[in-house]
Amino acid sequence: MSTSLTTCEWKKVFYEKMEVAKPADSWELIIDPNLKPNELGPGWKQYLEQHASGRFHCSWCWHTWQSANVVILFHMHLDRAQRVGSVRMRVFKQLCYQCGTSRLDESSMLEENVEGLVDNLIASLRQQCYDEDGGQYRIHVASRTDSGLHRSEFCEACQEGIVHWKPGEKLLEEEATYTDASKRKGQAGFISNFFSFRWCLFWGALCLVIVYLQFFRGRSSFF
Repeated sequence: MSTSLTTCEWKKVFYEKMEVAKPADSWELIIDPNLKPNELGPGWKQYLEQHASGRFHCSWCWHTWQSANVVILFHMHLDRAQRVGSVRMRVFKQLCYQCGTSRLDESSMLEENVEGLVDNLIASLRQQCYDEDGGQYRIHVASRTDSGLHRSEFCEACQEGIVHWKPGEKLLEEEATYTDASKRKGQAGFISNFFSFRWCLFWGALCLVIVYLQFFRGRSSFF
């Protein structure tokens, strides 16, 4: 996929979603291949997507490969007075490990992946530029399983000092955290129910004792 087509696709999805999210404001998306992480002007905010899914195509040997470690950098700025915002974006490239050429290749992404990544961008934008709850972020894992560890020597983002993790590891970590939390919640619920049952037995027995004593007292008075 050529640069112009990728750019048009990103812009199309971004403008459509921003029209829904913030119809009163005007936003633009600019592709900036020279964007640097943590180098922000006054009023600018940063969002770093570290686990995007993309496919690369070597322009020299025609080798293609899938990566779940595509890094995308966004810088965002909102002029509240003018109600105008700007997003600058850089998709980091990768080198072909098949032929060893020094030419960096760009990634192409499926439309559904681009839409999910734009959702993440807008969630961060709403949090940082509008002080709103951006909602739940989406995790994007490649449609194919990685054929090995991430090779940082072929990754442009790694070469520029951006440390990013594999999404599979993050998913396993989140699943483990969720499982542990569910277990703790279930145990707490069981203990709570157990003590509630014991309290019901206690109060029921107490009521029976009171009724028995009143009945026994009434019989004693009768005799």
